[in-house]
Amino acid sequence: MAKRSHARRNTHQFEMDEDGGFKANKARGRAGRKQRRDEGNIVEMKSRSQQLETAYSPQRASQPLHARTSAQQAYIDAIKSHCLTFGIGPAGTGKSYCAGALAAEALESGRIERIILTRPAVEAGEQLGFLPGALDEKFSVYIDAFRDILNERLGAGTVDYCLRHGRIVAAPLAFMRGKTFNNRTFVVLDEAQNTSIAQMKMFLTRIGEDCKVVINGDIEQSDIRGPNGLADAIAKLGDLSSVYVHRFAREDIVRSGLVRDIIDRYELS
Repeated sequence: MAKRSHARRNTHQFEMDEDGGFKANKARGRAGRKQRRDEGNIVEMKSRSQQLETAYSPQRASQPLHARTSAQQAYIDAIKSHCLTFGIGPAGTGKSYCAGALAAEALESGRIERIILTRPAVEAGEQLGFLPGALDEKFSVYIDAFRDILNERLGAGTVDYCLRHGRIVAAPLAFMRGKTFNNRTFVVLDEAQNTSIAQMKMFLTRIGEDCKVVINGDIEQSDIRGPNGLADAIAKLGDLSSVYVHRFAREDIVRSGLVRDIIDRYELS
């Protein structure tokens, strides 16, 4: 077997001396080797984070909102033509998505100046205090579904900008006390079946002239004891001319066929 010969590298650096010759500069050679070793440890974190952001950010929708069912179309038309719209029905019918997408389109077109997203901070067996972080960080868990909708319709960068500058506001229902929704505001109250009658009255009396308010929920899935504010408000306000109550049915579920089957087993058995 042929032997391999290993030539020793001359790592000395040379520089010209006063006589025109060259002399070795070991210090510079050592510095060069150190620099090369340091360069080998450099990691471009920014480029990787950009890749992750690209991978997990939803693609922005390029088309305006289109209803997937006739029930969704009726719901969309009702929101556009009424000051206050109730959307009630089972999960997976597109109540939250349609409301969030319409709010995003109105903000982008300049018809409104602000979107307010709210919901009661009620979950089965859990409270906000058990989640880490400040109040806004705790509540962000509850509003993530709307964040995804807005990211899809407006783009994640635009949503971040609007959140920082108050164009999009997400806050627990309790923080609505004392506020007035003006005529350049689109307000969405989600999971309204978890409001008390007093909370719903407080929220409804925030409505100013010509603002747009959408209230969504499923009366059959309330996590609070006793009568809920959503059912009570529909019974009291359903016959007003500026109020529209849209009822989704089991046949209107678009999330998946499995969800329809699950709801059948839970509610029809």
